[in-house]
Amino acid sequence: MEKGKVVVLEERVPKLKERRRQKANRRLIMYISFFFLFILCVLYFQSPLSNVRHIEVKGNDHLPAEQIIALSGITKRTSFWKVKEDEIKQNVEKHPEVKNASLEKRFPNTIIIRVNERRRVAYIYDRQKFFPILENGYILKKHTSKTAPSDAPILVNWRKGEDIQEMTGQLAQLSPSVLNAISEIHYTPNDDHRDHVTVYMNDGYEVSASIHNFAKKMSLYPAIVQQLDPNVKGVIHLEVSNYFTPYEPPKKEDDNEETEK
Repeated sequence: MEKGKVVVLEERVPKLKERRRQKANRRLIMYISFFFLFILCVLYFQSPLSNVRHIEVKGNDHLPAEQIIALSGITKRTSFWKVKEDEIKQNVEKHPEVKNASLEKRFPNTIIIRVNERRRVAYIYDRQKFFPILENGYILKKHTSKTAPSDAPILVNWRKGEDIQEMTGQLAQLSPSVLNAISEIHYTPNDDHRDHVTVYMNDGYEVSASIHNFAKKMSLYPAIVQQLDPNVKGVIHLEVSNYFTPYEPPKKEDDNEETEK
């Protein structure tokens, strides 16, 4: 029995040595792999491979993507891992037309900048140029156009900055559908209403209103128009009470002949 046991141990010793050798080889391979992986990471971070390759801008309407990218400060020489979201966000939001911005990083080298622009609620017509006015009352004096815009109403004959600011605040409260229905707003003060305005709508109606309650009164415009005959145009009065006065119909030739007789 003792002799048999000795034989069994002698058979197991080579196997144990082989297992230890395999275990040591696996550890060596693991260490070598980790070392090469570390070297590759160092080379990646130090090489142009880690730089930003693609920059996308989403949500912009009036601002060109190139301008937003320039504001962010990101270039194709910027390391993907050194792009700081808070810093880029602050840089882009410095522009008066940007309400807020956000950043998304997509591995391996794509940056997406999302912006929410401030709404253009009106344009001031002065010296044959149109100056955009943002929802916060800021006038973009450097972004002029010589052609009449169609995305917001045009303010005509406005001089006082206080009146413009108040009107802008009222326009910012309007829904996009009502705002887009307005073509022009003329400043027409009179003895009864120092803040009187005359509004020309895209559908052919004219509105007589006041600045101080403009948003509240104009919100009723769609409901008022639905009750009117679309073939009869005129003035919708929204100063105090709401009522409609049609334009005088043109005199017919037959009527003129009868009066001459």
